[in-house]
Amino acid sequence: MDELLDYVKNKQHDESRQGEALNIELEATEFKNDKYFYIESYGCQMNFSDSEIVASILANQGYSLTADIFKSDLILLNTCAVRDKAEQTVRKRLQSINELKEQKPGMMIGMLGCMAERLKSKLLEEEKLVDIVVGPDAYRSLPELIAEAEGGQKAVNVLLSREETYADISPVRLDKNGVTAFISIMRGCDNMCSFCVVPFTRGRERSRDPESIVAEVKDLFKRGYKEVTLLGQNVDSYAWRGEGKNDDKEAEVLVNFAQLLEKVALVNPELRVRFSTSHPKDITDDVLYAIAKYENICKYIHLPVQSGSSSCLKRMNRTYDRDWYINRVDAIKRIIPDCGLSSDMIAGFCGETEAEHQDTLSMMDYVRYDYSYMFYYSERPGTLAARKYPDDVEESVKKRRLQEIIDKQNQLSVENNRKDIGKIYKVLIEKTSKKSTEDFSGRNSQNKMIVFPRGNAKIGDYVNVLVESITQGTLIGKIV
Repeated sequence: MDELLDYVKNKQHDESRQGEALNIELEATEFKNDKYFYIESYGCQMNFSDSEIVASILANQGYSLTADIFKSDLILLNTCAVRDKAEQTVRKRLQSINELKEQKPGMMIGMLGCMAERLKSKLLEEEKLVDIVVGPDAYRSLPELIAEAEGGQKAVNVLLSREETYADISPVRLDKNGVTAFISIMRGCDNMCSFCVVPFTRGRERSRDPESIVAEVKDLFKRGYKEVTLLGQNVDSYAWRGEGKNDDKEAEVLVNFAQLLEKVALVNPELRVRFSTSHPKDITDDVLYAIAKYENICKYIHLPVQSGSSSCLKRMNRTYDRDWYINRVDAIKRIIPDCGLSSDMIAGFCGETEAEHQDTLSMMDYVRYDYSYMFYYSERPGTLAARKYPDDVEESVKKRRLQEIIDKQNQLSVENNRKDIGKIYKVLIEKTSKKSTEDFSGRNSQNKMIVFPRGNAKIGDYVNVLVESITQGTLIGKIV
C-alpha cells in the first residue's frame, strides 16, 4: 500500500505505454558492432528520449544495444531525481548490478540524467556504485568518459549548458513498434517551482531550431511512423529567437509553440501530433486554436494543477492561482470541446491545510480529469521548499489525502469512460494488447487507450473503433 501511495503512475491506464512507467527497460536495437551496452530509463518521457540520443552516440562508437544485461560491457541507468522514491529504486538497482559486476571483471556502470547531476560525488567516491556519471547536457562526452573509466579513472561530466539541444543527433528509436516516437523540442526549465529539482538538474530553458524539428518529423514519417510527441519541460514556453539569439530573452520570438505545432501538423495529415508538458501560466489561446484547427493534432492536453488551492500554489511558486487555472480550463473546453485532460497533483505539500486539500478535490470535480499522476510530497534537497518551508504535514495525513485524491480520480475516470460507450473513435494501432494476443490496443485523439479484436488490421493502421464497454482505465470495443 505504501508503494501505491508513494507513486501512482497513470493508474487509469491498464494498457500503459512504454516510456511512461517509473522504470523502463528499453528494447534492443540491432547494430553490428562488437561491444554491448544495456540501458534502463527511469522517470519522464524526456529521459526516454535522452536514452535514444545516448544510444545514437554509442552506436557511432562501436557499441550495440542489448536487452541481455549479462551480455553487456557497459550498463547505463538514466535516472530521475524528482521524487525520493525514484532515487531509492535506483540505489537498490545499482547495488544488485554491482553484484553482477563482481562476476564480470571489466564491466562498467554509468549513471545518466538528473540523479547523476545531483549525487555525483556521493555515488562515485562515497558509495562507489558507479564508474561514470554523466549529466543531461553532457552526453556527447560519453566516449571520452568511457575511455577514462577503462583506464581506471572515475569519469564525471555534469556541466550544464545554455546551448545544448542535441538537434544535430539523429536518435536511435528504441521503441521497436515503429509507430510512435518522441521528439525533444527544448531542454531545461526556467520555472522555479519550489518543490522541483529540474531547473537545478537540467539547467536553463533553451529551444531547438524549428527547422531541425520539422526535418526530424519528416524523416520519421518517411520511415513509416504515424505519431510524434513533442517533448519539453514546458512546451508552451517554446520560443525560437534565431541562431545566436536563443539565449537572449529580449530578442524577438521568430517561432512560438503555436506556430511550431502548425509546422509539424502540416508535414502530413496522416501524422498524428501530441505534446507534453503544458504549463498553466503559458498555454495560450493561439495554441488551443492550432489544436482545434488541425485534425491530426490530438485533442488532449496534460495540464498539471499540482494543487487546487491558491494559497498552496503560491507556496509552490507556480505563478498562477486557482482562478487562472480555471480560466485556462474553460478556454480549453470552449475552443476544443472534445479535448481530453489530465493532470499532476501533489498531496501534503508544506503547510497544506485540510481546507487547501479540499480545494484540490473540488478542482478535480470542476475539471473532471480523464486521469492523473498523483503523488504525496517528498522533500527534495536544494529546492526552494527545502530551504524555506518545513515539511510539516504528517506522513499518515499525506497518505490519507493522496488516497482521497486517488479515489476521486478513479470515480471521475469511470464516469468519463462511461460517456464514451456507443461512440466511434479513430484509433492508431500501436501494439498487441498485453492481456491477449488476439487483441490490438491503441489510443484515440483524447489519449484514451482502446482495446479491440485484431480483425484484418495491422500495427500502424488507423481504424474506427466502436466503444462497447469500459474498465477504469481502458475502453473496449470493436473495429467498424
